[in-house]
Amino acid sequence: MPWLAQLASHMNATLIVDIFAGPGGLAEGFSSLVVNGRHPFRVALSIERDASAHETLRLRGFYRQFRGNPPQDYWDHLRGTVTRQELFARYPEQYQSASTECVQHELGATSDAETRAMVRRALRGHSGAWGLIGGPPCQAYSLVGRSRNRGVRGYVPEEDHRQTLYVEYLQILADHRPAFFIMENVKGLLSATLDSRRLFERIMGDLRDPADALRRENRRAPRTGPLYDVFSVSNAASELLGPTAADVIVRSEEYGIPQARHRVILLGVLNGSGSRDPGTLSRRGVRTAWSAIKDLPPVRSGLTDHPDEDGTWCEIVRSVARKPWMSDLDTDVREAILEASDRVRPPKAGRGAEYVRSLRAGCDALAGFVNHSTRAHIAADLERYFFAACYARARGKSPVLSDLPPSLLPLHANAAEAVRGGLFNDRFRVQLGGRPSTTITSHISKDGHYYIHPDPLQCRSLTVREAARLQTFPDDYLFCGPRTAQYHQVGNAVPPELSRQIAEVASRIV
Repeated sequence: MPWLAQLASHMNATLIVDIFAGPGGLAEGFSSLVVNGRHPFRVALSIERDASAHETLRLRGFYRQFRGNPPQDYWDHLRGTVTRQELFARYPEQYQSASTECVQHELGATSDAETRAMVRRALRGHSGAWGLIGGPPCQAYSLVGRSRNRGVRGYVPEEDHRQTLYVEYLQILADHRPAFFIMENVKGLLSATLDSRRLFERIMGDLRDPADALRRENRRAPRTGPLYDVFSVSNAASELLGPTAADVIVRSEEYGIPQARHRVILLGVLNGSGSRDPGTLSRRGVRTAWSAIKDLPPVRSGLTDHPDEDGTWCEIVRSVARKPWMSDLDTDVREAILEASDRVRPPKAGRGAEYVRSLRAGCDALAGFVNHSTRAHIAADLERYFFAACYARARGKSPVLSDLPPSLLPLHANAAEAVRGGLFNDRFRVQLGGRPSTTITSHISKDGHYYIHPDPLQCRSLTVREAARLQTFPDDYLFCGPRTAQYHQVGNAVPPELSRQIAEVASRIV
C-alpha cells in the first residue's frame, strides 16, 4: 500500500479501546485485520495492570507505529543485540505514541474519573465509530461476591476490589457509548448462579442496559444510557431472539486454531449504530498442534537435580529403556520406548534461549524465534515425560496415572487416589501432535506437566514460543518479563487469529 494511502487508512480506521488487555491478543487480532486492502481498526488505548504484560503491550504498540515495517533496530532488539532502552531512545516519537496507547492502570483501584479521562483522551478528535474489547472477570461480579461471602465474618463487599471489575466494564459502556463491544470470558460463567438464577441471564440484561445495571449497584450512571443488542459470534440462530448460554461458547478448534479452547464471546451493537445483522464466524478446517510447532528448532529440557549438561541429559532419558519395569509393558509401548531411546541426541540448539536462530537461512527478517527456552526438571519428571510421550506415540492418546509403571508414579499424597480415578489422573498430559492441543491456560506457568511436548526426543514441556504458536501469536511477538510471567501472559490471552476473525464480524457493523 503506498505510504499516503496507508496513512489515510490508519487515520480513518475505527478506534479500539482494549481493557483487561493482558498481553494484547484481542487487540492484535483487530489491528491485523485487512479488508479490501485496508486496516479497518486501529488500537487507540490498551489498559493492563500487570507490569510484565504491560511491557509486552507497549513493545507491540511500538511495533505498530511503523505500520508493519519496523526498522532493523527492532529486529536486533528481538535478537538481543539492542536493548529496549536503546531501541526506544532511537525512536522517541514512536515510543511516546506507544506509551500513550498502552497504559499500566488497575481498573477499579481509583475513581472511575481517571479511567473516564483516559478513554476521552484516546478518543479525542475522533468523530467516527469505536469499539470496546476486553475480558472482565464476571465471576467476581459484586452481587455474586456478596451472596457467596454473606456469612463470612468481617467481610466488607465494598472493600473487595475484585468485585468491582465487571462493573468497570459496564461503566465504560454507559459513559462512552461505543458503537460495539466484544466481551470474552471463561465458559464457567455459564454455570454460575445467583439466588437460583443463572448469572448469564443477569449479565445479558446488564450488557443490554448498562446504565440500569450501574444504578442497581449504586454507581454513577447517565440518566439516559445506551442500549445494546447482544449477539453470539458463533450461532446465527441467536440473532432474532438473543443468545442463550448454549449459543455463546466459541470452540476455537472449529475456526482453524490449533487448540481446543472454549470461551464465551459476546458481541454488543449499540442501538441505532450500523447494521443489526453482523453475521457469525465461518467454520474452518482443523489445525493440529504438530502443524503449529513442528518447524521450531528442537531443544532439550534442563536438569535441576543433576549437572545440566547434554551428556547427563541424554543418559537420563536413555536410561528409561533399561528400567526393570520395561518387561512388564505391552509390546507397542515397549517398542516405542526402545526405538526413541536409540535416537536420543542432544539438540543443536541445546536448551534454546530468548532468541534462537532459525535452522533455515533467510527465512524472514527475524531469522529466528523468540521466547524459545526450556524449563529445567528433575530427572524423575524427565523419565515420566519420556514414557508419556512414547506411550502417546504408540497409543494415540496421553496416558493417565494408572498407565504409568508404579515406580514412575509421583510421591504426592493423593497420587494413589488419582490412580483409582480421582482428580488429576491426567496430571502428565502429552499434547498430541495429530489433533488440536488442549486449552493453554495460565496453569502452564506452574510445572508444565499438563503440556508435555509430543516429541519424546525433546523430553520436556512446551516453551513459551510453542504455547504462543498454539495461541496463534506471530513469531515476532515478544513476551516480556521472567519466563513464568511470559507463560502466564500467553495462557490468559485470546488467540489473535480468532480475534482477527471476530474483528471481521465486527467490521460489518461499523
